Amino acid sequence: MTINRRDFIEGAGLAAGGVAFVRVGEAATPEPAGRVPTRVPVTATVNGQQHTIDVEPRTTLLEALREQLHLTGTKKGCDRGECGACTVIIDGRRVLSCMSLAAMQEGRRITTIEGLGGDRKLHPLQAAFIEHDGFQCGFCTSGQIMSGAAMLEEARAGWPSAATADVRKPFTLADLSATEIRERMSGNLCRCACYPNIVAAVSAAAKEV
Repeated sequence: MTINRRDFIEGAGLAAGGVAFVRVGEAATPEPAGRVPTRVPVTATVNGQQHTIDVEPRTTLLEALREQLHLTGTKKGCDRGECGACTVIIDGRRVLSCMSLAAMQEGRRITTIEGLGGDRKLHPLQAAFIEHDGFQCGFCTSGQIMSGAAMLEEARAGWPSAATADVRKPFTLADLSATEIRERMSGNLCRCACYPNIVAAVSAAAKEV
């Protein structure tokens, strides 16, 4: 039987797309082509409220927040963990939501930019960004603020950084120099280059938190 080029490509595509494997340690058995991926329920506390959503195992936390919970303040920038625009706080730690699977968040406490401040009250860092013009286009701003808020808590807890001159003594917020802020915030990119204003905003908020 003669197979033309189109039939071959379509067949190869179906074969490649239809193979899935089970968990590590079990026999790797292929699933039939065209099978719909299994959806799993995930329950997590987001901005103080408990939510249960059904997600495909490959759904990122960023996609779940934006598309299912409609929390669009968390931005999709590079979608590969390089720009920091999608930063959220999970159990007190800053996390890139585009690189985290929603299915891994069972039981977690997640805070997005919508839940950072109190009831009708801005977080000190949000207020400082406004006062010091820490944004221009605003696309990276939510990630900058979320990263900065978590970073201030890390500094308060005494965590050193690569810029810390002497890691033998306890680190305090009073030691949070401009150099320290730049190092600790280096994972968040601003394409408008508002870095001096961002550093000024974080420095001002450090005196308020």
